[in-house]
Amino acid sequence: MERSLLGALAGTLLGISTLGSMAFVWAGSGTPAPDPKPEGDWRLLDPITYENISIFPVVSSLSQDTSSFVTLDDGLSSGDVLVREQGGEGMARSRDSRSDARQYNTGASVNQLVLINRGKHPVVLLAGELVSGGKQDRIIAKDRIVAPGADPLPLDVFCVEHGRWSAGTQFSAAKTMVHPSVREQAAVKQSQNEVWASVSAGSTAPRSASAPPPRLAASDIASAMETNAPTQSYAKLYKESPVGVSVDSFVDEVQRRFARATSGLKGEHIVGVVVAYGGEVAWSDIFASSDLFQHYWSKLLRSYAVEALARPTLREVASRDDAREFLRHLNGREQVESEPGVYRWREVTEGKLAQIELDALQPKPMTLHRLLLHRTS
Repeated sequence: MERSLLGALAGTLLGISTLGSMAFVWAGSGTPAPDPKPEGDWRLLDPITYENISIFPVVSSLSQDTSSFVTLDDGLSSGDVLVREQGGEGMARSRDSRSDARQYNTGASVNQLVLINRGKHPVVLLAGELVSGGKQDRIIAKDRIVAPGADPLPLDVFCVEHGRWSAGTQFSAAKTMVHPSVREQAAVKQSQNEVWASVSAGSTAPRSASAPPPRLAASDIASAMETNAPTQSYAKLYKESPVGVSVDSFVDEVQRRFARATSGLKGEHIVGVVVAYGGEVAWSDIFASSDLFQHYWSKLLRSYAVEALARPTLREVASRDDAREFLRHLNGREQVESEPGVYRWREVTEGKLAQIELDALQPKPMTLHRLLLHRTS
């Protein structure tokens, strides 16, 4: 399903009502952005390199208090967050905060689930996070925050299990972030067909004819899919098959080097990373706090490793100047979506670069997550 945020004319506001809450979406280069983050807040360390990947830790002496927020994995594991198919048992909240089963919609939908936050804290959702179960595994389509006590939320998702549409287990925390090529199709292109294609392709990055082959070739993915993931399940393909074994060993080595290189920090904390493949800076994930970064680090690292294995085995190391470009704020076409008092989502595109920021508006305004990527298509 092809979906995109369609901007109105610059300065025009479009109100969207969702389950009693009011959100606003607008687009245009003339919309003023919040004051940029001072460059002194972030500092790049030397890259950790292994084979064709270079990871630049981003450190800061400042760290926001993000303890009031809950991640999707933690919410699903504790039972405070429930995810259901539409048309099955949705959830309605009674006045004493208990949840009662009800029929939420007329039928299940590939690209929409129902989520309820019945906990006491806002839940952070990041595009590319995987939830497994239901009629097929899905990934979150867009960064957002779900307030505690909110009405059942129609949750936009993309399918990452093309070959199944049948009753399965209840949705659970997969503790998985899809790799950048897939995540880009969800977060930026918002295309279901492109998501499916990138799951089976490995990497969508352009590849020259003279480039050395990747360790994880398309034929390897096809073979593993046929043998270990006949429903084209992302989780089974990249975690439970021989492909997953290759990823595990790659992750272990990168993590060992990363831990050694960052063990002596004094007065600074890791809040994010900039990632390069074969000398080309491609991706960055930066968080408001080191605690929030640590919550996501293991599954982010695994996603970067999958991408590295699916790209040519070029051993060049990106320069710090190129990596530093991924810390600046882009100037370009801007799209914004906001739920008053809860969150603001903002995307800025400049040439082949795309920047997505998720701002929490309560308990105090802060940018919880900032993604900047070099688009592959």
